[in-house]
Amino acid sequence: MRLFVFLLFLVAISSRAQLTAPSLKVSWEIVENNHKGKTASLTSFTFTNTSKKALPKSGWSLFFNNVRTIDTTVSPDFIIRHVNGDLFQLMPTAAFQGLKAGASTTISFISSAWVVNFTDAPAGLYWVWEQQSERGYPLTDYTIKPSTQPRQYQRFAGDKLGLITPEMIFNQNKATEEIAEKELPKILPSPQQYRERGGPYVITPQTVLSVPEAFRDEASYLGSQLSSMLGSPLAFSTEKQTTGIVFKQETMPSETYRLMVNPSGIEITAGDRAGAFYGVQSLLALLSPSAWGKTQSSLSVTGVEVSDQPRFGHRAIMLDVARNFHSKAQVMKLLDLMASYKLNVLHLHFSDDEGWRLEIPSLPELTQIGAVRGHGTDPLKLLQPSFGSGPDASQNAGTGYYSRQDFLELLRYANARHIKVIPEIEAPGHARAAVVAMKARYSQKMAQGQKEEAEKYLLHDPADRSVYRSVQSWNDNVMNVAMPSTYRFLEKVTDEIVAMYRDANALLETIHYGGDEVPGGVWTQSPAVQQLRRDNPSIQSTDDLWYYFYGKVIDIAQKRGLYVYGWEEVAMRKTLLDGKNHVIPNPDFVGKGVQVDVWNNVLGWGAEDLAYRLANAGYKVVLSCVTHQYFDMSYYKSFDEPGYYWGAYTDVDKPFSFIPYDYFKNSKEDRLGNPLDRSIFNGKERLTEYGKQNIVGVQGLLWSETVNSPERMEYMMLPKLLGMAERAWALSPTWVEKNDDKAYQKAWSVFANQLGKRELPRLDFRAGGYAYRVPTAGAVVENDQVKANVQLPGLTIRYTADGTEPTATSAVYSQPLPVSKTIKMKVFTSNGRSSRTVEVNP
Repeated sequence: MRLFVFLLFLVAISSRAQLTAPSLKVSWEIVENNHKGKTASLTSFTFTNTSKKALPKSGWSLFFNNVRTIDTTVSPDFIIRHVNGDLFQLMPTAAFQGLKAGASTTISFISSAWVVNFTDAPAGLYWVWEQQSERGYPLTDYTIKPSTQPRQYQRFAGDKLGLITPEMIFNQNKATEEIAEKELPKILPSPQQYRERGGPYVITPQTVLSVPEAFRDEASYLGSQLSSMLGSPLAFSTEKQTTGIVFKQETMPSETYRLMVNPSGIEITAGDRAGAFYGVQSLLALLSPSAWGKTQSSLSVTGVEVSDQPRFGHRAIMLDVARNFHSKAQVMKLLDLMASYKLNVLHLHFSDDEGWRLEIPSLPELTQIGAVRGHGTDPLKLLQPSFGSGPDASQNAGTGYYSRQDFLELLRYANARHIKVIPEIEAPGHARAAVVAMKARYSQKMAQGQKEEAEKYLLHDPADRSVYRSVQSWNDNVMNVAMPSTYRFLEKVTDEIVAMYRDANALLETIHYGGDEVPGGVWTQSPAVQQLRRDNPSIQSTDDLWYYFYGKVIDIAQKRGLYVYGWEEVAMRKTLLDGKNHVIPNPDFVGKGVQVDVWNNVLGWGAEDLAYRLANAGYKVVLSCVTHQYFDMSYYKSFDEPGYYWGAYTDVDKPFSFIPYDYFKNSKEDRLGNPLDRSIFNGKERLTEYGKQNIVGVQGLLWSETVNSPERMEYMMLPKLLGMAERAWALSPTWVEKNDDKAYQKAWSVFANQLGKRELPRLDFRAGGYAYRVPTAGAVVENDQVKANVQLPGLTIRYTADGTEPTATSAVYSQPLPVSKTIKMKVFTSNGRSSRTVEVNP
């Protein structure tokens, strides 16, 4: 009998061991947008069985992530089931008869909304056998077919904007004037006063840094940067000197500095350490771009007189590390970039539905479960795959977190660069990672008989039968605001964050408590909410729970000496106007120090003036506008360009052209990229002089749904970040006051040349090099000649005429070419990276 059982065991093991990923080639393509005249798309998978065995007719599923809701499957042999969030499960029906070796089958399905570029495609495909349901096998032979026909890329019947062409890019670029590098301002963002005069100063290894004790750290930073180029350390002196590099402290406003360079020496004067640090950054900007990335015997610094201070005190980057994780090393590299361009706030979006990325030692489940994504059958052991993260929890950008020690290191690193880190606890919505983690804690403690401990930090009401679906298609991602345990959780996390800042000796003035996109239907069937309403007659509707929740959050923050920061919804109140739903600035929280990020100025959606209405009402506002500052938006309409585009297309000119106090003035495109109908601004509220006092800053944002690598992060962020930094620091330019298109074009030409000839060549080598986006060449055929140009003069166009791909050694384009053959072109950087290829045919 024992032998028989043992043999059965071996058979079972053998059967399981034989299960592997099928030999399957998968492709996906857009069949058509505007399907049946609706806001929908018809797309399809094609499966080709490349093995010698037939694919079985049942017993398997294909899982994948898809950012669009799938409404129906057209193919009768298969069904597609929505799991949660962006995860879907494709399964064969009884009609499917299997797939013979070498055979193919097509599976068509209809999705909500349009699909335009390759990042709209399903991602993270993996196979699961019913016999082994706890394991998933990635499908790696997967191709996304590009769209070439109008029916594939035109979003609706009246969509006039096709995919961008080399000719369109050429016409966009042709007004940009070529400016010699020696004529360009050498500091970006632009100082308030900048004048080149006199001869240069030459820094050598013998140069001495004279520094008061107050600026010792800033001088050390400068010394380390210069030493890496000179190959030897520079000496420091605390004695006052008149030659070398001299730091001086005088009474000045915070962040203000003065920089003087002449043949006898360099002088940096500031009132505080931040001002001295920005003087250092301006000094480094004066160095030739070729000085970076190599060792040399001396460094020549242009003679200048600079007086400078920032326009806005809050100059921020928001980095989403929740949707896809970004390593500590990559965040440090971002901090170096921010420091170079005088940005002073990192808004760290460390929690969301798809991940919790900060260790809270007293609540280990937050990272044990909430920081891990992969396939599994127990929903309380890890989070499901999202954004193509796939089945393997250890091999994807969906898994990862910062330990407490990691976070302390990040805080200290940022502090040394005069960058404040503002952590974000998403609440009450966008909180699925935390909700699931605390469900797991509850389950574990209940199993141990610890009911009181189990319920201590619970974020959901187990008896809640509310039905809802968030914008990102989650049905279980909202904290229950009626439960005292929700506030104990927020207090516990807040206290541990406060302790981390204290231990890192870093300033913490605020915590961002989220507040956006809580879906309708939430809390309506929660017994805990019903009891709260009975106990609090002031709560008349579900909407009133919002004000109850943020009133308590404000109390939590203020008791710890913090002010509350959140998304725009925190400052809004729902009401009725003429019997219809209407939102107004919430008067309850004005005067309580609440600060908000306002993202929704989508042109054509009706809330174009929301930032100005909230500022006029008395709220502190950070302009985080999707139209100009969302770096995850695609650069333009092209199948090959990554990123979303629901709010706008955003190239580097968008953040550069942004007018903080009147962004109506030069908004020129709607969210689809078409010329803007300016009547949408009729009746919109303009920013008052009082309101201007409440615009505290500008923020560039990188949401990470489509950003799953360091290279993609830098591609989406750069060079857009440089335009945003210019608007956050520099004075309002003259072209704004004059409303002069010619003056703007001149300013753009200067900026574009600065990027192509100074800033991007520097970024090729700083911090190991940044993988910024290299623009594709513009090209047009005129009079049997090919003419080409580039968006950022200084980058090099190379070409071939023999059908091969251009390389870093191919011929340089310098004059029009005959068009007798197909010509391929790429744009190259100083370190040999290149753009995508454009092709011009005779």
